[in-house]
Amino acid sequence: MTAPMTAKADIAIVGAGMAGASLAAMVAPHARVILLEAEDRPGYHATGRSAAFWEETYGGPGVFPLTFASGPYLREHGFLGRRGALNIGREEDRHKVEAFVRNFADLGAGIELLEREAMEALVPGLLPGWTCASWEPECSDIDVAGLHAHYLSLAKKAGAQVLTRAGLLSAEREGERWTLSLADGSTLNCDTMVNAAGAWADEVAQIAGARPLGITPLRRTVAQLRTSPAVPADMPLVLDINEQFYFKPESGRIWLTPYDETPSEPCDAAPEELDIAIAIDRMEHAVDWKVEAVERKWAGLRSFAPDRLPVYGFDTACEGFFWCAGQGGFGIQTAPAAAALAASLLLGRAVSPIADGIDPAPYAPGRFD
Repeated sequence: MTAPMTAKADIAIVGAGMAGASLAAMVAPHARVILLEAEDRPGYHATGRSAAFWEETYGGPGVFPLTFASGPYLREHGFLGRRGALNIGREEDRHKVEAFVRNFADLGAGIELLEREAMEALVPGLLPGWTCASWEPECSDIDVAGLHAHYLSLAKKAGAQVLTRAGLLSAEREGERWTLSLADGSTLNCDTMVNAAGAWADEVAQIAGARPLGITPLRRTVAQLRTSPAVPADMPLVLDINEQFYFKPESGRIWLTPYDETPSEPCDAAPEELDIAIAIDRMEHAVDWKVEAVERKWAGLRSFAPDRLPVYGFDTACEGFFWCAGQGGFGIQTAPAAAALAASLLLGRAVSPIADGIDPAPYAPGRFD
């Protein structure tokens, strides 16, 4: 849509991907919100390129509270489809698998140890040597597009505006207000500026005069494969305990990644042929399937803070500047709780019970001061 020549809001959210859209949905009933999207449509980058699963253990213990708290909302609204997940290991990895199960079971995750016979029943063609695994029966596929559209719809119904082709060019703080200059030539006045810009989070901070936190975009590659035999549609997500690959069925095909994390400048990420070849080679050391064709391939940027935890809260030195960034590869599966937590910090009061009991301190920007 075309941006107005001059706009005013209480809160301007830079970035209309999952982070920005979910936060807008939580905040818009309580404040005038404008979502700014640099692209032609929201969700073009990381949100639209997700491997699309909810796994309690993904992201590590520090992310677990956000994932766990998000599960009920995602289930109740029909965004999850049960799949299950195996983190597989060889015998020399047994100590890692057992520690993985023990640590997350202690946190409250639904997880157990499986041996070879049970693994074979879940993954046809599993090669010899893979002898143990963690099993998470609650792991589910996520309807990412549906969830993103859900949040955008809620935000709009509550009065939020979404401006596309509205990249941020400059931001000046004058008194208690920001004046933002946008790529379409318009300006926006707001009280609070939210940085939900994903891979561009540090760039947005610099534009606003805030200190970048070291949020680094890392490229993750995915390939869609046709295999022989075709794998069962109900096969679980399969991850290597050493983080060398993971794959899952999708619409009669396999989605596969080499678990790559290649530092990148913020950009429209593209896959590298070498990464595709590495992924296939690693998968062929796990299962006896024949790869008949690489039908699609893509890459996205997953953005991490230095400690690999997300960042939610007001900047400690830049007045009126709020961080909602660093969601890594877990921003989709944590969106309900993360948005609820961020909204409570942004508005100074709880607006949803989803994040009740979650300590915001581990995610505060001030931890990097």
